[in-house]
Amino acid sequence: MIVLKATQEQILASLQSVAGIVERRHTLPILANVMLRKTGNDVQLTTSDLEIQIRTQALLGGDNGNFSTTVGARKLMDILRSMPSDQTVTLESNQNKLLLKSGKSRFSLQTLPAEDFPLVQESTNFGPAFSVPQKTLKALLQQVSFSMAVHDIRYYLNGILFVAEGKQLSLVATDGHRLAYTSATLESEVPKQEVILPRKTVLELLRLLNDKDGDIHMQFASNQARFSFDGKEFVTKLVEGKFPDYNRVIPKSHKNTITLGKNALLVCLQRIAILTTDKFKGVRINLEPGVLRVASSNAEQEEAIDEIEIDYSGDSIEIGFNVTYLIDVLVNMNEDMVRMDLADSNSSVLVTIPDNAYFKYVVMPMRI
Repeated sequence: MIVLKATQEQILASLQSVAGIVERRHTLPILANVMLRKTGNDVQLTTSDLEIQIRTQALLGGDNGNFSTTVGARKLMDILRSMPSDQTVTLESNQNKLLLKSGKSRFSLQTLPAEDFPLVQESTNFGPAFSVPQKTLKALLQQVSFSMAVHDIRYYLNGILFVAEGKQLSLVATDGHRLAYTSATLESEVPKQEVILPRKTVLELLRLLNDKDGDIHMQFASNQARFSFDGKEFVTKLVEGKFPDYNRVIPKSHKNTITLGKNALLVCLQRIAILTTDKFKGVRINLEPGVLRVASSNAEQEEAIDEIEIDYSGDSIEIGFNVTYLIDVLVNMNEDMVRMDLADSNSSVLVTIPDNAYFKYVVMPMRI
């Protein structure tokens, strides 16, 4: 039976949309595979890592009929990538193998039975569905995802908190040293729902979401989230645990405020970061009327100092930061201006965007 017959471009696009979660090495060999399930003319491609499952449907030609199998996802992608995008590719079932033909090339690929493929058991108690434009969710994720912890033993920090309540969707990420918060308005009201999406899920959503028009539909259960967009269905386990109370972390009444050009500050910090110690990445910021001075030194007793003229008449403050945390937020901002609110050398700094109440970024100071 001819399972698929389409151009390399069409097959590869469908495969790439589900193959991001497939690990090259896995305890279960079948999890390195993509499941192909043909029903009539429709082909369903499914991948899973036992915690995340992605499914997409496509019309990719071939014979009419019912058929299912699993085949190595990365291997199939690598073969397809080696071919011209407009070349017709045929996938044909042949006993326990799939025969891939394209031009004069022939590949015989080993398969494993579809019935052995471990599908994620979907929850039966999903809450009400709500939606936002894809580009909105992508922008929100980009604004906070860099603040997620990577391998923290406090596992609830290795992800992003989603809070949907009323007409507001808020996203929060923290690694214990800095915190990023952003939000957007929903079209319709939803009851309060709070979930923590795992880091791998966040990174995969960032890869798959696009900036075109079109909504992403979301539903949360106690232990799962489901996203539907662009013909794809994405189901993921959630992180269990209690996320820190982010409202207590965000400063409310810092009296010293500066507003300056984002690029000027970013370039200055990147320059000074060159002479920081690799491990600590510490810089000293001196704030005085009319001037912001940034300095760093390292174990070789080298020093760097730079200054930016600013419109400021508040208190004189000297404060230390991990420069990476400041660079991260500036790199992920699209706006031209940035605002910083400070209290003293021992208090966190609040970084915001002028005239934007939706975004807040907090960085704890460090002793240098």
